[in-house]
Amino acid sequence: MATKGEKLVPDLAERLHTPPRRDLTFYLVLLVAVLPIWSVVPLSWAFVIYTLHSGLIWTFAWRGWGLFALALSEVFFSVYHYNLASFVAGPSPNGPSSLHELQAVFKRVLQAGLASLPEEGFDEETLDVDRPGSPEEALTVLDYHDPRAVDFRNYLRTWFNRVPWSAIRRHEMFSWLYWSIFNAAFPGIDEVSETHKKVLNEVIQMIEYRSGSKIPDGTNPAANPLRLTLDPVNVTWRPLVWYAGVALSNAFLRRNLKTRWNAKIGVYKGLEYVLRVPPTWNAHTGPRPIVFMHGLGLGLTQYRRFLGHLFTALPEYPVLVPLLPHVSQEILHPRFLRPMGREEMTQCLAGLLTELGWANSNEPSSDTSDSEEKTASESEGSTTTTRVPKGVTMLSHSNGSFSHAWMLKAYPRMIIRSCFVDPVTFCSWEGDLCYNFIYKPCSNGLDLVIKYFVGTELGVANFLQRHFDWSANCLWYEQIPHARDPQKTAFFLGGKDSIIDATRVKRYLTSHGVRKGLWFDPDGRHGQALLSSSPGHHEILRWLREKH
Repeated sequence: MATKGEKLVPDLAERLHTPPRRDLTFYLVLLVAVLPIWSVVPLSWAFVIYTLHSGLIWTFAWRGWGLFALALSEVFFSVYHYNLASFVAGPSPNGPSSLHELQAVFKRVLQAGLASLPEEGFDEETLDVDRPGSPEEALTVLDYHDPRAVDFRNYLRTWFNRVPWSAIRRHEMFSWLYWSIFNAAFPGIDEVSETHKKVLNEVIQMIEYRSGSKIPDGTNPAANPLRLTLDPVNVTWRPLVWYAGVALSNAFLRRNLKTRWNAKIGVYKGLEYVLRVPPTWNAHTGPRPIVFMHGLGLGLTQYRRFLGHLFTALPEYPVLVPLLPHVSQEILHPRFLRPMGREEMTQCLAGLLTELGWANSNEPSSDTSDSEEKTASESEGSTTTTRVPKGVTMLSHSNGSFSHAWMLKAYPRMIIRSCFVDPVTFCSWEGDLCYNFIYKPCSNGLDLVIKYFVGTELGVANFLQRHFDWSANCLWYEQIPHARDPQKTAFFLGGKDSIIDATRVKRYLTSHGVRKGLWFDPDGRHGQALLSSSPGHHEILRWLREKH
């Protein structure tokens, strides 16, 4: 039975999920934007084969030879692209994470939502620390109709293509767990080692407690789980002219940043970056430096306008922009198919910040930062006479929030202020991010733009479908120092975001006491807050301008 004060809610996890039908915008984008670019490769092959087979090539003038050369380059490049895609299609190079770490993350996932936190508040009576909603709730057997169990079943089924919860069988659940824990295909419960079998049985028992239901024995192929780093990589070709255009655009913008904004393009231990330090900036009295972690797409080409507005609005602020070629479609970059993982990225970024004198990587680090007042009180009590680095303000957008999360967990004292725009790191354990970006069928023009021009690009697909580390990418409220202080932490979400479930992220944050630091646009879409026409854009710049 439901506990006192709780009322029965509809069993959302048993509702059939029907993907929306394709609307007119899908076909408009398909015909106007996708097909013209996609067709360059097959048309080039057809032209080259026909020209050679018919002997027409010997009748060409210089224009014909030029067209033939371009088509032939597309043919050769398509073979190169195919070889790279075949390489990426192999097994994930990532090994399993620490079993102890994974068990702790799974326990934290199962504890999420147990405290019955109101959407506009938080519990304060069951916690021994001053941070609301910390993982202090005991995992107990919930009733099937308990709203917490219903909600858990409803979001966990996303990992099973959103089939009704009752359709999921034990074999499919074991398969999903085996992937998420050991990053490997499940060979069958009788084929795994006793150690692995013990871990699987312990975790599935906790899931049954949390879901308020017994997962039936047997198998159901209709409920096959999403196994991001094991499933076939979804890559669609694009022509050489596309990659050449992106490369030329980013090269031009690198030059423009140096000439117009006096920025430096540098490399630190394999991490390329853009650095702009105003000539009048003083490390002792100047404003706190800003680090911007960009998201998936076209790199500098995609963020050129926002960076221009950032440099213009905050001319006295130093700005560092790490460049991530593996998610910027820079196919000729040596790190295009070798993205930096959590450890390499955090060590490089921490070392760079230390070398710049902006923060100190030798400060003690921890996985969590439970007290919002601890850091401040320690700093106030310090009597050292040497200059302590300021620390930085970190601004991240979308996929950049993963690196942001890694830094907060590895070097929380280096990040004094945090601004998350369209963050994908929160509630990523619920499956909406992976389903929406990789598996969901496109139903409108915006979905198709995101899917073709970003999601199925070779470098992005390699990063997300072969190097994704879900346990490392999760960020919990209690791991954010000063999460409830609107001057230290800000969150920007759009209610119509097609990649993340912004409403659930909002509920997660507000239930833990985040109020004034949360900017939620009910009609906002993914990335809209960075557009100059958006109110969110002006709010981000205003928040960054605050000196704390």
